Amino acid sequence: MTALELEQPTEAGGTHPGNGLVRRHPTLAAALGCLVSFAVFWTAQRLLNVTMIDLMVYRAEGFTVRNGESLYDMVATSAHLPNTYPPFAALLFTPLTLLGVPEMRACATAGNLLLLIGVVHLSLRLAGLPRRLPRPAATFAVSALLVWCEPVWTTLRYGQINLLIAVLVLWDLTRRDHQRLAGIGIGIAAGLKLTPALFAVFLALAGAVRAGQLLRSGAGARAAWNPWLRQAVVATATFLATALLSALALPRDSYRFWTEIVYATDRVGEVEITANQSLRGALARLLHTHDPGAAWLVVAGLTAALGLTLAVGALLRGQRAWAAVACAATALLVSPISWSHHWVWCVPMLILLGSEALRRTGTAARRWWVMTGALGLLFCSFALWWVPHRWHHHEELHQNGVQMLLSGGYPLAGLALLALTGARLWRLRGRAGQSDARPFAEAGSGSSS
Repeated sequence: MTALELEQPTEAGGTHPGNGLVRRHPTLAAALGCLVSFAVFWTAQRLLNVTMIDLMVYRAEGFTVRNGESLYDMVATSAHLPNTYPPFAALLFTPLTLLGVPEMRACATAGNLLLLIGVVHLSLRLAGLPRRLPRPAATFAVSALLVWCEPVWTTLRYGQINLLIAVLVLWDLTRRDHQRLAGIGIGIAAGLKLTPALFAVFLALAGAVRAGQLLRSGAGARAAWNPWLRQAVVATATFLATALLSALALPRDSYRFWTEIVYATDRVGEVEITANQSLRGALARLLHTHDPGAAWLVVAGLTAALGLTLAVGALLRGQRAWAAVACAATALLVSPISWSHHWVWCVPMLILLGSEALRRTGTAARRWWVMTGALGLLFCSFALWWVPHRWHHHEELHQNGVQMLLSGGYPLAGLALLALTGARLWRLRGRAGQSDARPFAEAGSGSSS
């Protein structure tokens, strides 16, 4: 099922010939296609004997908690991988110790495939799609395609929790204003991995700007307490609750994490390796150094300021989906380490660009389809692995220009997405009414202009 078919009428009187089953039962047809794609994907991973090495580390963390040992002295697997997550994550990993390794791997694969469906569903909702086809049908069809993206493939190959993080954040960002506990998902995600906390910062900034606008317009303090501020507060409180729970359950490990481990960015892995698709990794390869030092601090600081400004501006103008992906891209770019599998946010990015193409016709639509296709090709090509990348051999420090481009594709895509967001806001700058009137929960991904 192509992207254009997703937007065709499904009524019997529709003009598109289509397949009979697809036209009469689009959800069933898409579900069958998704099942086949997932089955082939699962079979391919089994035939390649994927190790799910990160899942084994999670299991080791669970055993460490159960045995009362030190979380940050343990190493797991033959690669001697340490624990780098907050102690709250280890608490949630303890149920993994109740399963055998084959059963755990099967459950993790099935769970991640279901989470991918969740990410696609929430991304479609965020982008305001589809307009004609039932959303479950679109969700299954798009999931069948995007499961083959490199970040998704690598997430399941390692048994990672990136799709869970994305679901928690997107669940919050697609909830309505009256849901007063919106923000819990972001808080839990930040408790598992610190990077999603940037979404709480983004909501707090947008809420503060919105409150200032309301106060200047004569609204009272009660009106200024807007949903974005409330969501940021709930996210922060939830994150603090995860830290408190960890401190009560694992006081020694919690103290060590917040006073030592959180600052040890080199503990995660070698900065320059191809798998690190952050600005810091790209700069290390560009400058042929293990540590780009002050250069990275300056670039990351400027990118964080720019990215948050664009995300806040997009949200204030009702461009909710653009705001979400701009914040996600910013977090991935400025994090000291952003492994390629962290870029599962390519799923909402691709859906957003596709939604812009579907809202247009003629030359404008073709331009957006070209951008969507280029981004999809980047994330499905596995191009970053075409360069020499043996672990501990530091081959990335000797890359030529072409190799740097191949191994820097994701950071370049993130920067391009921020540039697109800025260009979109520039075009919308004259629509002052749109920037104040549209509520957070009802705003779509933007106009078709």
